[in-house]
Amino acid sequence: MKKLSTTLACLLMLNLSLIAQWTEQTSGTNNILYSVFFTAPDTGYVVGSEEIRKTTNGGTNWALQISGTTNWLYSIYFTNANIGYVAGVAGTILKTTNGGANWTTQTSVTNNWLYSIYFIDNNIGYAVGDIGTILKTTDGGTNWTIQTSPTSNHLNSVYFIDINTGYTVGTSGIILKTTNGGTNWITQLTGGNNLNSVFFTNIDTGYAVGNLGIVLKTTNSGTNWYTQSSLGADYKSVYFTDSNTGYLACQNSVLKTTNGGANWTIQANYDLWSVFFADTNTGYAVGGNGKIIKTTNGGVTWIKEKNKKETLNIYPNPTNRFIDIQNVNNKTERYVLILRNINGKEVLLKNIEFVDTYKLDLSNIDNGIYFLTLQNDREIKIEKVVIQK
Repeated sequence: MKKLSTTLACLLMLNLSLIAQWTEQTSGTNNILYSVFFTAPDTGYVVGSEEIRKTTNGGTNWALQISGTTNWLYSIYFTNANIGYVAGVAGTILKTTNGGANWTTQTSVTNNWLYSIYFIDNNIGYAVGDIGTILKTTDGGTNWTIQTSPTSNHLNSVYFIDINTGYTVGTSGIILKTTNGGTNWITQLTGGNNLNSVFFTNIDTGYAVGNLGIVLKTTNSGTNWYTQSSLGADYKSVYFTDSNTGYLACQNSVLKTTNGGANWTIQANYDLWSVFFADTNTGYAVGGNGKIIKTTNGGVTWIKEKNKKETLNIYPNPTNRFIDIQNVNNKTERYVLILRNINGKEVLLKNIEFVDTYKLDLSNIDNGIYFLTLQNDREIKIEKVVIQK
């Protein structure tokens, strides 16, 4: 995803009766979510801060995954149902081969922040970030090499059409293109508003969006780019489901076009950073304060739902010894309790049963960051716990 920038209010005005609403999901976090990716309409992932969360039921529940890092994470991409990658601060690249059950740290050969990651297949992928950084792997992330970049601008997004042809965009309106798999990158455009996201619908037609409402379009593979919109909003993400239908996420709304970007209408009013569609109708957008919203009909009609009420509260956090696990339902509940360290190693396992509050003694556990899992046949809750004695 992108580096934090000054928040500008969306200046688009539309009669409220025409504004469609998205279904609001319960994410389980208040942190900013920078990126979203779905491998199927019901199975998807979001990242933000040091968090990775997964849903397997279309966003009804989002479970925290053990990332193994405390670095902020900006971008997520999956090549299939099992293999996925995450990029973030200080050159962080993570990989999973089992649908997020485990994440391992890859060697990325840079300490620069990485804002976007994209894979063409299971082996070939790219990551871009600070100071014109472009990385490439040809072996599924086992090894990464630094590509020659013609810019020192920060690069915020990368997209490939095929094994040879790709684009990356970034600050000061920079657009780079390669036609030989990243061996050489040519500057197509420079100067102007920061660009935050790039997407192509076919080999000729693509879009680049950015700050102050800039929407650029090309119909000749980037030889020429022309401005479609400049309406004042900071656009963070662009996604198209076909040649005409596309969506924008900005820091106050999600917008939709049905005519290839000639016109855009407001769909919902939220602080958003990333938008992704699992199919023509099923889409998700994520953003500030852990916000996740969903549509199941491509924006024809939208219904807002209330967030699911939390049944368990865990406090204090951080703690120096005890943690109270409160059951807000005030009835007898049984859970399997598992405490894992940041590397995923199990350090505590027990069965607990309580009505109101269970006091967990962590006096024998070393200082550090842990993940507490509480699970029964109806729910699973995973909470990051910090022990500071």
